[in-house]
Amino acid sequence: MRLKPGWYVLLLTALYALVVTLAWQQDRRTLHALRGELVALETDRARGPGGYTLPLPGACLPKNPDHLPGALRPYRNGVSYGFIFTEGDACVPVPYGTGVVAAAGGTVIKAEQAYTELSPEAFAELLQAVAEGASPEQMDALRGREVWIRHPDGRITVYGHLAGLAPNLREGTVVHKGQWIGYVGNSGTSLAVEGRTSGARLLFEVWTGGVDTGSYLGEGLEPEAILEEAARLFAVP
Repeated sequence: MRLKPGWYVLLLTALYALVVTLAWQQDRRTLHALRGELVALETDRARGPGGYTLPLPGACLPKNPDHLPGALRPYRNGVSYGFIFTEGDACVPVPYGTGVVAAAGGTVIKAEQAYTELSPEAFAELLQAVAEGASPEQMDALRGREVWIRHPDGRITVYGHLAGLAPNLREGTVVHKGQWIGYVGNSGTSLAVEGRTSGARLLFEVWTGGVDTGSYLGEGLEPEAILEEAARLFAVP
């Protein structure tokens, strides 16, 4: 049976409508996907670049067990709460004055711009006072000059023993991942009390729940497990 010319027009019209409908549906799916990507990008922009990085560019995690969270600190009858980056155990040089960066985007909740080193007498008294354990206030003094940053995921990163801070860093300052925040130093140590710049190190702690009151990264783990957990967080080998 031969189709009349009008049927060809109807058939072509129907095919065109089908193609347009399918294309529109595909466009809707594509638009929906793009909209989701834009929302994700906007969230990342508001929070700063995602993920965490180590606070010394190019550094690796310390290998010396004494430089890991949980290492014994007999002088205060306690343990270390963080990582110690120092010359020879960081894969990069760590001289006094090395730049320190924010491990992730967040808001500064402590920036000790006006830090003053303890006198030798006051430092000796502090060591005597913490012999059976240190309070949060005493731990604060032992960390020397500090910066604390609260991140969108609830974690708080602590940077201690700093020699100085970036000039405009204040409580409430919003920083992005990798932003310069201060310098490696030795504040809060006997060497700093003596006015020396040797023994440079960076103390780096990661807390959930609250500094000295919550849980720290690596708490209760053996050194190998600590390094595995930290490697996942900081995306390093």
